[in-house]
Amino acid sequence: MTVKTETHEFKTEVKQLLNLIINSLYSNKEIFLRELISNASDAIDKLRFKAQTEEGILGNDTEFNIRIESDKDKNTLTVADNGIGMTCDEVLENIGTIAKSGTGAFLEAIAQINKDKTLAPELIGQFGVGFYSSFIVADKVTLLTRAAGQDKAVRWESEGDGKFTISEAEKDSRGTSITLKLKKREEGEPDFTDEWTIRDIIKQHSDFVAYPILMDVEKEEPVPDAEQLKDKDGKPIGKTTRKVVKTETLNSMKAIWSKNKKDIEDKEYEEFYRHISHDWQPPLEKLHLKLEGTTEYSALLYIPSHAPFDLFAPSFKHGVQLYCKRVFIMDDCKELMPEYLRFIKGVVDAPDLNLNISREILQQDRLVRNIRRNLVKKILDLLANMDPEKYLKFWEEFGAVLKIGAHTDPDNKDRIADLLRYKTTKSEGKWRSLKDYLAAMPEDQKDIYYITGENLSALINSPLLEQLKSKGYEVLLMTDPIDEWVTQSLTEYDGKPLKSAEKGDLDLEKADGGKKEDYEDLFKHIRTQLQDNIKEVRPSKRLTDSVACLSGDSYDMSGYMEKILKSAGQKVPENKRVLELNMAHPVMERIGAMFEEDKNNERLNEYIHLLMDLAIIGEGGKVEDPSRFSKLVGNLMTEA
Repeated sequence: MTVKTETHEFKTEVKQLLNLIINSLYSNKEIFLRELISNASDAIDKLRFKAQTEEGILGNDTEFNIRIESDKDKNTLTVADNGIGMTCDEVLENIGTIAKSGTGAFLEAIAQINKDKTLAPELIGQFGVGFYSSFIVADKVTLLTRAAGQDKAVRWESEGDGKFTISEAEKDSRGTSITLKLKKREEGEPDFTDEWTIRDIIKQHSDFVAYPILMDVEKEEPVPDAEQLKDKDGKPIGKTTRKVVKTETLNSMKAIWSKNKKDIEDKEYEEFYRHISHDWQPPLEKLHLKLEGTTEYSALLYIPSHAPFDLFAPSFKHGVQLYCKRVFIMDDCKELMPEYLRFIKGVVDAPDLNLNISREILQQDRLVRNIRRNLVKKILDLLANMDPEKYLKFWEEFGAVLKIGAHTDPDNKDRIADLLRYKTTKSEGKWRSLKDYLAAMPEDQKDIYYITGENLSALINSPLLEQLKSKGYEVLLMTDPIDEWVTQSLTEYDGKPLKSAEKGDLDLEKADGGKKEDYEDLFKHIRTQLQDNIKEVRPSKRLTDSVACLSGDSYDMSGYMEKILKSAGQKVPENKRVLELNMAHPVMERIGAMFEEDKNNERLNEYIHLLMDLAIIGEGGKVEDPSRFSKLVGNLMTEA
């Protein structure tokens, strides 16, 4: 084979990342082996799945394994698998770059926590840089790989110095081997070529890997009697033992999800979670169940303790892996978990699943639908029964995602409603459930009031809430964009309607400062002056202290929804608002007097536009003409 070698430069941010990985991790160096073994296991999983549809791709090599080789004299360690392997293009795509979507976030995370020169190990793997953890312990990394069904192999090498070489090579069989030229060991550091060091690392981090992790080990064994030299009396002469090399399996390969819960310790649960999630931190909660009967399956699911950095990224993958009789079918199994529970990590093993099933068929499979329905119910039950303090930790990490279910899962809408938490005008910055809200409602309050917006401080001080506050009514403060969709679906809770403080008639009794006909002419004049911005002028039953606010009719789009759609680049239909005026306010008395005196007074029209600006500012918006607003306020201050 003609060998063609190419040298490539890493991108600038990748060089920075490599430098941080190589120089900043002073503890938990052994995680590199966990990452390499995990990658090898994934490569075999992919080949096994591909073999379901591509007959003959395995050839005669059907015994899957991961092999560890160490050489004390050369100070090298090799991790090899007989999985799917990679082509040259795949090597460049998967190995030649780091964390294609997460490099910047990884660097930012490191910068935040690296002040004490200790890089948190949970970051390795989460950002797609598991392979590069090799450079924590190695001066040079050599990768040799041959893709299944291909004749050519590829060699990739780098010393972590900002460049790598890639060339054609020869390899007898499919799969990938990664050889590390280890750094010189300093005093007190573990020897990664030592048999017992390797055993301990694999026992701690990779015992649950589904494939045998093999290593040749040297052992002392008795010399067979037939080969033993003996004297005339039959007594052994010379050595009675000899050194032999035997291949041993270092991991138990026990599918933890198939074991009885009574036989599993908390530490084992945590180690398996680390194996499937690459998250060094322990999970917040777990769910282990085995269902037998018409629908038979085993599941081991985890709720992470922290939201991943890319939870809201379009490329975020679901964390549930699907198995059939311990045969890997697919990861990122969206069919098993709804979008609002996409943060769940774990494994589902369904023995009755069709191994040749495709993702399109999977969506229609009755067994999968039954499993999904049961899992969602169990997870929602788990959340409902969680310790209150622990649940608030969950809510602060994943609440914004869980809310999606109130809009997208009508079958479980009521269950999810019980799990919702909001800050309110009375909660003093703490989270409140809808159940707690109802328990504290005054007897004369008929509705559950809420207001949506992006700023908590602006909402709690909104003029729209003045009359509600004066009556002692609590208001839910909704600051997540998804809340706009939640309130469209969750129209009531426990028989009490949800009502926007911004839209429609709040049915609040309040004097409006006079009979309606007394100021109809003034309202008509104001509407004419502001006709491009508003659709109507009304006396307000919302205001007690402020002079003006903007509201909408019951079925109008809220101001926050309009802002969300515009920021997403969507065309928004014209949505004129209602200008509400506090007719009991001294300013309105003055404007009314000016109107009666001279309808064409230029100062009157300036004040009318100022009312509009004050209403916009009151809801946290931006005035159309800041210069005019500033000038008018300045004039008023001068006159005062």
